Amino acid sequence: MHVTRLPHPAPTPDATRESLIADPGFGTVFTDHMVVVDYDEALGGWQTPVLGPRQPIPLDPAASVLHYAQEIFEGLKAYRHPDGALGLFRPEANAARFNASAERLAMPALPEETFIGAIRALLEVDGNWYPAVDGGSLYLRPFMIATEAFLGVRPAKQYKFIVIASPAGNYFKSGAKGVSIWISEYSRAAPGGTGAAKCGGNYAASLVPTGQAFAMGHDQVLFLDATERKWVEELGGMNLFFVFADGTVITPPLTGTILPGITRNSLITLLEEQGLTVSEAPYSIDQWRDDAASGKLIEVMACGTAAVVTAVGKVTGPEGAFSIGAGGIGQTTAALRETLVGIQTGRIADTHGWVMRV
Repeated sequence: MHVTRLPHPAPTPDATRESLIADPGFGTVFTDHMVVVDYDEALGGWQTPVLGPRQPIPLDPAASVLHYAQEIFEGLKAYRHPDGALGLFRPEANAARFNASAERLAMPALPEETFIGAIRALLEVDGNWYPAVDGGSLYLRPFMIATEAFLGVRPAKQYKFIVIASPAGNYFKSGAKGVSIWISEYSRAAPGGTGAAKCGGNYAASLVPTGQAFAMGHDQVLFLDATERKWVEELGGMNLFFVFADGTVITPPLTGTILPGITRNSLITLLEEQGLTVSEAPYSIDQWRDDAASGKLIEVMACGTAAVVTAVGKVTGPEGAFSIGAGGIGQTTAALRETLVGIQTGRIADTHGWVMRV
């Protein structure tokens, strides 16, 4: 894929960069460059990608994204392998989900070659931003916005696809082995809505309940279904798995109201390889509470690109609180995290063809 490269007039000095990536946290430090690909229906679609300095995006005040929220994004990580190379975990799955989100938001499909090629081009110039912290990675954020200037409810005819990168440490600031979650009275998505699309509007709707959870000392918020208010769906940014003493596992089904996580899909494969029986089936909050109390439920895992795999230790809602097991990380959760991170970082053989080396 051909990429037009623009020089950076003032790249970050080495000493400054090393200071920034020593303890980057999550989502607050960014690399020097970005890739931009313009789409214009009148010019035949997608134009030549441009790799240049990371800088503000010029937008007309009437740009469609500002008024009608035509915006989608993805999240994936590059990991440093023992031989020094960087590896991407299932980027073609991110490209496919990106296009599924684009279809739902009436946006143009982006060729997989362009999606992955833009990421590879960015890593070639900003790979030296990889943090040396334990569990570190380079988090990649591809996104698309509607840029056509008009006021009228219809799909835009002009867009920008952009990729930026952020050195990342651990996602959860608390560092707790088992995270604490709050059962929200708000709904994240409804049947027929955009719950399965990775669009900004879904996350905007989660900010009030997430803020409430944080204010009460919890790490994440749990959303129930919008219709009956009883079925577990997902956390603010992660899918859930329920591990039982009899060797079975349940994860909420993909019915269009939750995001089809790539980590979720990977864990189903790994769980089945370990001999566990995984069911994609509805699971109610009342069942969760009862199974935790009886000891039938022994572990709950939350998973996603940012947090990878983490244990849920405590659940709190208007009707009180309950814990899962001892409230910490269980054997299955620990083993899955070790296996998945090992594959991602090249320490464990990738027998699935999931890793793309850069």
